[in-house]
Amino acid sequence: MHWITKLSKRIIGVEKTKDLVATYIIWAYKAIIIKNAFRRKLIGRTNNKYLFILSPPFCGSTLLNHIISSSKQVSSNNVFHSREGQQLPKIKEIIFENKNRWNPDTTFDWKFIKSEWEKYWDTTKPILLEKSPCSILRADVLAKAFDPAHFVIIYRNPYAHCEGIMRRNNWSPVNAAKFAIKCLRFQRKNMLLLKNTVAFSYEEMTVDPEKIIAKLHNHLPELKDIQLSAAYPTQNVRNKSLAVTNLNAEKIASLTPNQIAKINSIFKRNEHLLTFFNYKILN
Repeated sequence: MHWITKLSKRIIGVEKTKDLVATYIIWAYKAIIIKNAFRRKLIGRTNNKYLFILSPPFCGSTLLNHIISSSKQVSSNNVFHSREGQQLPKIKEIIFENKNRWNPDTTFDWKFIKSEWEKYWDTTKPILLEKSPCSILRADVLAKAFDPAHFVIIYRNPYAHCEGIMRRNNWSPVNAAKFAIKCLRFQRKNMLLLKNTVAFSYEEMTVDPEKIIAKLHNHLPELKDIQLSAAYPTQNVRNKSLAVTNLNAEKIASLTPNQIAKINSIFKRNEHLLTFFNYKILN
């Protein structure tokens, strides 16, 4: 898609380029649906396992989705942009555009969502992969609606998480810190209560990805053929494709002392939660 964007910018300009790319993606989605329907009819459906990446936004979930999707046994329901199932046609208006999606009491029609996602999954493959950040709030519901459900739980240094929230969402340090704590609280709940889970940090994944691949393979033997790529087109602070890289240091270094002080006003009240995930308060 990158070459289409560059070429069309030269020919028709930026605004029309956005329309062209959007049209391309819509037709690409339609082609995926047709291809999957044909494969189901020709090959038949496999005994599928649903694999959900439970991750807050800006914590490495897109990178993790790329890594897991390198397996020929895996089908991700979205292969564009941030690779989120919540942004697929018909689903976007239900989840992603719902202002209450980060309210744990908000309910969705999972029967309908499942039927839509299965159009985008290649169900001839054994592992059906999905990631939508707000799923961390309702993983217990997913476990009931999708059987058998497996979960990969990933979390990140909360200071680096705050930097991403502040930079991308233009939030204040206090609001970013509150959201980061909310995410850690639900991730702890998921780690303690869910079955069929594998959990690790963004730091573990980026420092020793081979170890994480082995962990995933141990959890789901179908993932034995995962391969690392030289670079991944994920959203990051450098705004370019990168190999698996821990970007925490430069993200945290960009926080001002005043921002850290405001973040700490929230974190210090929840130090037990940071301790649970082996993180410490920054002075």
